[in-house]
Amino acid sequence: MADDYAAHFPDGPGMPVDRAVIGAFADLARTHAPAPVADLGSGPGGVTAMLDGLGVPVFGVDVSPRMVELARRAHPGLRFHVGSMTSLDLPDGTLAGVLALYSIIHIPDEHLPATFAEFHRVLLPGGHVLVGFQHGDTEDRLHLTERFGHEIALDYHWRTPEKVADLLTKAGLDVQARVLREPQDEEKRPRAFLLARKSLVV
Repeated sequence: MADDYAAHFPDGPGMPVDRAVIGAFADLARTHAPAPVADLGSGPGGVTAMLDGLGVPVFGVDVSPRMVELARRAHPGLRFHVGSMTSLDLPDGTLAGVLALYSIIHIPDEHLPATFAEFHRVLLPGGHVLVGFQHGDTEDRLHLTERFGHEIALDYHWRTPEKVADLLTKAGLDVQARVLREPQDEEKRPRAFLLARKSLVV
């Protein structure tokens, strides 16, 4: 469904609150330039391009080869590569920031601690993580078999901000801000954003 998804969501988040949170994250990330930000679950590249437009050195990572192909086509001046946020092919302590916007929703609960440990590993001391996700009950899960007219098998895991904050903290990432907004337009669930920071002393 990558082509139809990219056509439906070509430019990343359009909601002002989402864009404001990403802008604040970009301000923090720029203080570590030229160290880059990794946009994990970058999809068709709209958010990666938004960060680039805000003056952030950035590259995108997505598990879908087709999404990476579409992102490279839409944004030929930016870097995108295939990879998984659960096992990043990146050196320790090299990133100014990690952005995971609506992508941890595809990570099962049992894999989230190791995923957040990966975020911690690749961050510079003082680097930031921004995660955005749909708010839901801890055990709430959706299995989709169709989207955009295509047969798929895709799980969505909804979580509370409290649960995600606890897992970030246990991974050594200090939560600094929480933003929760109500559903807009066709959305059915609230959106949560958590900003966390790797300690300067590691």
